[in-house]
Amino acid sequence: MEGSRRRADVAALAPLSGSQPKGEQLRRALEQLMAGLGPGALLPSERILAERFAVARMTVRRELDRLCADGLAYRVERQGTFVAAPRIVQTDSLSSFSEDIVARGMTPGGYVIAQELIAADEAVAAALERPPGQPVVLIHRVRTADDVPLAVEWVYLPADDFPRLEKAPLHDRSLYGLLRERYGVTFGEARQRASAVALTAEEAALLETEPGAPAFLFRRVTRRHTGRVIEWARSLYRGDMYEIDMHQKPRG
Repeated sequence: MEGSRRRADVAALAPLSGSQPKGEQLRRALEQLMAGLGPGALLPSERILAERFAVARMTVRRELDRLCADGLAYRVERQGTFVAAPRIVQTDSLSSFSEDIVARGMTPGGYVIAQELIAADEAVAAALERPPGQPVVLIHRVRTADDVPLAVEWVYLPADDFPRLEKAPLHDRSLYGLLRERYGVTFGEARQRASAVALTAEEAALLETEPGAPAFLFRRVTRRHTGRVIEWARSLYRGDMYEIDMHQKPRG
C-alpha cells in the first residue's frame, strides 16, 4: 500500500528560522508537510530531514517518534515513516460503520470475504438468543475508509428474520441501511464490549499492517426496538486508526 502513495517533495520544504526551539519548528514543518500528503505517503528519511533542516538526526528521530505516538504517522520496518490516516472516533451512539465514516467526511467501502448461511454454534446461538443449529447469515467483510483498510468484521444475523440476506449485495453498502430499507427494521439498543488485542498474521494481512500490531476487538449484540436480538458482531479495528470516546456521568 505504502509504495503506491505520494512521496514528499523535500526541495519544497522551507528551512527552519527564528528563535523558537528547533524541535518545535521541525514538528510544525512536518505537520504542514503531512497535511499536503495523503494517508500512506512516505516521509523523507531521518538523514534527509536532518540535512534539509540543519538539525541533529536525534532531533528528527524524537519528533518523528512524537508524531507516531500521537497517531499522525506510523513506521514500517525497513521501509520508513508514513503519514497515518485520520483516526476514526467510536462514540456511544448506535450507528453503522458506513454512517460513521460518512459523518467524518470520508468514503466507506470494502469487500466481502464470505456471505453465507451457516448453522449457529453454541456461542452464536447464545448471543442471538436462538437454539443451537438454527440457520444464521454470516457476513465476513473488510471495511475501508477512503480505500484504507480499517476493520474486519464477522456479523451473524438470524436467517428467519432476514430471508435471502445472504444474496444481498454488500460489498460497499451499509448493512444497517439495508436492514431498514428491505426488512423494515427499527433498531433498539446495542450492548458492546471492547478489548485490546494483537493482530494475527492473517488479520494483519487483511488490514494491511504488521502482525502483532495493536487493535480493538469489539463484540456487539444489537436488538430491535421490540427487544428481539437481531445481530451479533465481532469486529477488529486497527489501533493506529481508531479511538474510543466515552461519555461518563457520576453515579447517583
